[in-house]
Parts: sequence; structure tokens; C-alpha cells
Amino acid sequence: MADLLKLLLRVAEKAANVARVCRQEAPLFQLLVQEKTGVDKNKKFVQDFKTLADVVIQEMIRHDVGAQFPEMIDHIQGEESNKFENGLGESVIVTVCGTEKETAALLATVLDGDQTAATLLACAIHQDAKLTLTDTGTDDLHIPLSPSDLGIWIDPIDATSQYIEGREEAAVEGRLCPSGLQCALVLIGVYLRATGEPVMGVINQPFNHKDPTGWKGKHFWGVSCGSVKACSVLRPKDRPAKTTAAGGPGLSVVMSSSEKQAVKEALAPLCGPDRLMYASGAGYKILCVILGLADVYVLSEGSTFKWDSCGPHALLRALGGGMVDLKECLHSSSSSHCQVGHQDQGELTYHQPHTESTGADHWANQGGLVAYLNCQILHRVIGELKGKF
Repeated sequence: MADLLKLLLRVAEKAANVARVCRQEAPLFQLLVQEKTGVDKNKKFVQDFKTLADVVIQEMIRHDVGAQFPEMIDHIQGEESNKFENGLGESVIVTVCGTEKETAALLATVLDGDQTAATLLACAIHQDAKLTLTDTGTDDLHIPLSPSDLGIWIDPIDATSQYIEGREEAAVEGRLCPSGLQCALVLIGVYLRATGEPVMGVINQPFNHKDPTGWKGKHFWGVSCGSVKACSVLRPKDRPAKTTAAGGPGLSVVMSSSEKQAVKEALAPLCGPDRLMYASGAGYKILCVILGLADVYVLSEGSTFKWDSCGPHALLRALGGGMVDLKECLHSSSSSHCQVGHQDQGELTYHQPHTESTGADHWANQGGLVAYLNCQILHRVIGELKGKF
């Protein structure tokens, strides 16, 4: 299964390259940002090119993984539907074909004959990823898993709105980016089909930093399977916590700026004025916890999905943390979700849909979530939120 991890790292880098190409190549960038008006306003491929970029990344990952691990192909799922309607009203199923030329021809039918854009996109899809695996430990990993036991969730471009808007925020060492291209991530998560437990995750940040030649990415990975715990990043050291006005140690919490006011008010005493932070993208907020830029990520709404959380969840577990259903924890008097060696109570799982829901809500994290590395911090957050909303 070390081979699966290496493959996911490569396909995630290919995906990141497609995301960068769509912003760097003028014909693709125009489709990415342009909205038709007047008589052309219903031309779906222009308005939804951001979705097409998502879909080609998703289908590229499905194609490459399925080619090496055919027993997994029926259990690779993603955020997007791969069915499009072009300007002639024709339905087109987007797939990655056997050759670059065939893929370009298919994409041209979606793009109403725009051969230039289709060729550029197909070239990026079929280009081998230039990824140097400098991570130590991947070759020595012995993971007791079989491909036939696994499923995969893909979020091809998380924080799509930030990706489209394309703001280039200046990164400050040791601090999170509240918005901008850095928040856009490629997320791939592997889970056990029998239990839904996340066991392997890859995060690729296509726009990590910029040098004179353009944007450069960064990747992160983690494995959590039984006694096997490995991650490309070290567990953040417990930082000296600031003291709040109430005299207690201050935590850093990241959340959405649109979070319920009652949640913000409940957590403010734990944090102090400068440690209640906001950022874009569910995947990026979880990455902030993984990297120690925040102690915990809290979301009270069911606005994230399995494809958002599966990959980052595996990294959290590899570092000794996890991700729980907030609603379930608030209604439970037990603290067993932090017991070592047990199926964690309240931990999110990835194998069962909500059959009573429709559409994407089948796979929503409906109870909200808390992403954490430290169980004591999780307990404090849950304690503060109980009975508050």
C-alpha cells in the first residue's frame, strides 16, 4: 500500500498542475473568470468552466488510480458530476481517454469547439507529474491494507471560490492565510469500506508560495492504520498558551466568518481577542490544525462533505488527533471519543450516506465538526459549547 500512497501523491501533483495551468494559460484563464452576458448568458460551459476544471481533475485521479488498482475503480468518488451540456444542448460525459488527442477531442465537444483551450487542458491532464518524493518513510511503510478493502474520496479543488477569485495574499510565517489562492487545495482521502475509518490522506496546496518563475506547491500526507502512524509533518509542539481575560490559557480556534454568533461568543472566552481566527475553505482550516497554526477548527453547520474531510482527517489521526461530529459530541455525556485503541465515539466516518437526504447532502457532515490534535482541547471546546446553541 506504500505504492498507493506514492500514486496518490503523484496524481495530486498532476491535479495541482492542472489547477495552475488553468490560471496561467490565457485561453483557459478567460474561461475560468469570464461570465457571458446577454444572449450568451446560458452557455453552460463558460459559466461552469470552474466546474469543468474540477471534473477533469477528479476524472484524471479516478483514471490513474483505476489503471493501477482496478479493484478500486467502483469505489472512487468525488464532489462533481461528470455530465455536461454544451451550447448545442448535447450531453457529454467527461472522462480521461487513452490518449491526449482523444481527451482533447472530447473536451472540445464540451467547450463548443474551442480547440485551443481543449488542447491545453488535455496536455495538462496527460502530462506526467514532476514530483520529487523527498519525504522519508514512504518506502519503509508496511501498511496492512488491501486495495479491495478501500474506497477513495476526492475533492479536486477545495475552496473553489478562492481559486476563481485568485487573490494573492502575502503569507506570514506562523500565521494562517484568511483567504486567497493558498486556501485552494487538492484533497484525496482513503477509507476502509467496512468501517468508514480514514486510513490515508494526501493534501496538495498548488499555490503554497510564489517565486520568479510562478506559483509553487507543497504536499502533505498521512497514514493511520492500526499501529501504523506516519505523517509527512511533525506533530506541532504544544505552544505556551496565552492567558485570557478570565485567567485561563488561551486557545486558537479557526472557523468560518459566517459561523453562528452564538458559537463565536461561546468560544471567545477560551481564545482572547486575537486567537479566534477566520479562514476560507474547509480543507485549509483543517490543514491549519495539522500544521499547528490553530489548535482546533469548529463548524456548527452541516456544510462540509465527505470529500472535504476524509483526506485531512487521516492526517489528523496519524498525528494523534481526529475529527468528530459536533452535534453528536454535544448530545453525549461520554468522553470515550479520546480513548486509545477504541473506535472513537463521534469520529466522522466515510462509508455510509444519509439515505433520508437528497443530492450532495447524502454525503454531508450534517452534525458539523471539530478537528483537533489534542483531546484535552477538544473536551474544553465541547464543554464551552454545550447548551449554547
